[in-house]
Amino acid sequence: MQQRPTLIENARLHDLGDGFIVRRMLPVLLARHVGPFVFYDHMGPAEFEPGRGMDVRPHPHIGLATVTWLFEGTIRHRDSLGSLADITPGAVNWMTAGQGIVHSERTPPDARRDGQRMHGIQVWVALPRADEEVPPEFHHHDAESLPHIRQNGAELVLIAGTAYGEASPVKVFAPMFFIEARLEAGAELALPQEHVERGVHVIEGELGWGDVTLAVAQMAVQAGESAPVLRAKTASRVMLFGGAPLDGERHLWWNFVSSSRERIEQAKADWAAQRFGKVAGDEQEFIPLPG
Repeated sequence: MQQRPTLIENARLHDLGDGFIVRRMLPVLLARHVGPFVFYDHMGPAEFEPGRGMDVRPHPHIGLATVTWLFEGTIRHRDSLGSLADITPGAVNWMTAGQGIVHSERTPPDARRDGQRMHGIQVWVALPRADEEVPPEFHHHDAESLPHIRQNGAELVLIAGTAYGEASPVKVFAPMFFIEARLEAGAELALPQEHVERGVHVIEGELGWGDVTLAVAQMAVQAGESAPVLRAKTASRVMLFGGAPLDGERHLWWNFVSSSRERIEQAKADWAAQRFGKVAGDEQEFIPLPG
């Protein structure tokens, strides 16, 4: 029997400053993870007036990969590997934290001077147990390098993983998919059947997924050998994500993800003692360990 999608409600709202609101969709009680996705933030949309911008000071991660996908705006990434990259709409920043990395995310000087509209998605992908302690890496992929798929009134960008017979160049560690899809009104789209855990998040428009209706900023999740078809009630823009079930539960504390509570305690001690590396070009500030 095909499982019914579950609507995710009660997303938590966080103000990152200057009215920049982040809607935290995962984890929630009904869905601690979907495939390897253990954390899902919908950022904005927000208007930054000239002279204002986003400033996420240097902070650490372990045991995961972070992915930034923008619809509008620009974010400058710097990290303790020496990476420097501006992420823009349609491109991918994929950072594998592994055994530990520090990064910052800020509005670049020109965008801060002129003001900009910001809107995007940030997710955390848990690494398999065997890869939790891999050396950290950072990779930027331009929009032109990603597979673009067209079918039956739908245009899709395969951000990471595999789907519909295509594979993204983004390096992943477990079976997964992460897609932006634009659907014409009335279009139908079957979700990738090779992945048994699936999520759908509506950015624009309204669609039906089985007997569940999803409107703007709503998410639903589903698992099983098959999934209901998506049907766009209006022209819609949606994020599709999921993959194989995680190989065991993960502990999340602040910016740390691990299968081991002891490993998280070690990361907390390392950050408090400033044993993580410094972010090249952004060494003066950092986010203290929460009390």
